[in-house]
Order: sequence, then C-alpha cells, then structure tokens
Amino acid sequence: MIRVLLADDHPIMRDGLRSSIDAEPDMEVVGEASDGEQALDRYRELLPDVALLDLQMPNADGLQAIQAIRALYPNACLVVLTTYPGDARVRRALESGALAYLLKTANRADMLAAIRAAAAGRRVLTREAAQDLHAHEGHELLTPRELVVLRLVAEGNGNRGIAQALCISEDTVKARMKSILDKLGAEDRTHAVTIALRRGFMD
Repeated sequence: MIRVLLADDHPIMRDGLRSSIDAEPDMEVVGEASDGEQALDRYRELLPDVALLDLQMPNADGLQAIQAIRALYPNACLVVLTTYPGDARVRRALESGALAYLLKTANRADMLAAIRAAAAGRRVLTREAAQDLHAHEGHELLTPRELVVLRLVAEGNGNRGIAQALCISEDTVKARMKSILDKLGAEDRTHAVTIALRRGFMD
C-alpha cells in the first residue's frame, strides 16, 4: 500500500484527490494538510510514502515545505501538483527535492502514475513542464539580487526608488536591469516582469 499525504489549501481539491487515490487498490490517503507548516507537521507524524503538495499555500508555501521535509527526511518522495507552469518554478522544485512536477490540468491516470513512480523513486514531469525546461535549457538564471530589483519594478518603482530601497546607486540599478533584460530577452521593464511571471521567477 502506498501511503499518501495531501497538502493543498483548497478543501474541494483535497476531497477530489482523496476520492481518486482511495479508489485505487494499491494506495490510500493517510492525512491532509492545508498549508506548508501543517504539511511538515503531518509528514513528521505520519511518515507517508509519498506527499502530494501544492506550491501556493499560506504560512509556508509548497517549496518551503519540500525544503523543510527533505532537510529532515532526505529520501522523502515528494510530488508537486500545482496550477503554475514555468521552467524557473519547475527547476526550483526539482532542485529542492521534488521527484515529480504535475499541473492540475493533468488527468487522473497521470496523477496516479506519478504517485506510483515517486514511490518507486522515479522522476516524473508533465509534458508541459518538460517542454518548459527544454526550451530554456542553458539559459542563464536571474540572480537573487536581480530578482529583488525585478520585484520592485513589478511594484511600480523607478530606478531612484529601487536605489533608495536597496541602498545602492542608480547606476547599479541600471546595470542590474540591463542584465535582467538580456537574460530574459525582454524589450523593456514591463516585458521583463511579464516574462518573469510566466516562467515562474516570480509569483
């Protein structure tokens, strides 16, 4: 029996997943969590074979939960089930320790197959997630400092406001923006924010 923990902040989604999983002869849902902190607590309590986690949850998000669980249980089998595609998001999840990355548009059979694969230690990506990774393979990622600048741009700040907020010079802001535009292949600041959101650099 594959023992599964569900972590999603939407009760209706958890109900649907539980129904699908419990209908299988070789797996059962042993617990549920509605946020990242609870997911870690329930994982420690239940030690499931597989945890199915959404990325967007309150308190601690799915990525933080994955990192916390893997820090305590390096062999944990963790599956991301999310609404959000994007190569940067997929890459962060895999680097944090997720074995599978599924979109909520996946069909029931694919979701069940991913749980079984994760329980066996195999990596699974939906076609869209794999295509996102392949499309941007070898592309340089934004640095943490560049992401801070871009988040401030997304909030409507100009170079002067960003410089003041980060205690750096406007020339430094301009240099980081140029690097951001180059890495993302963006035409301007607004385009850069749009690309970063689509690829999952920002939520």
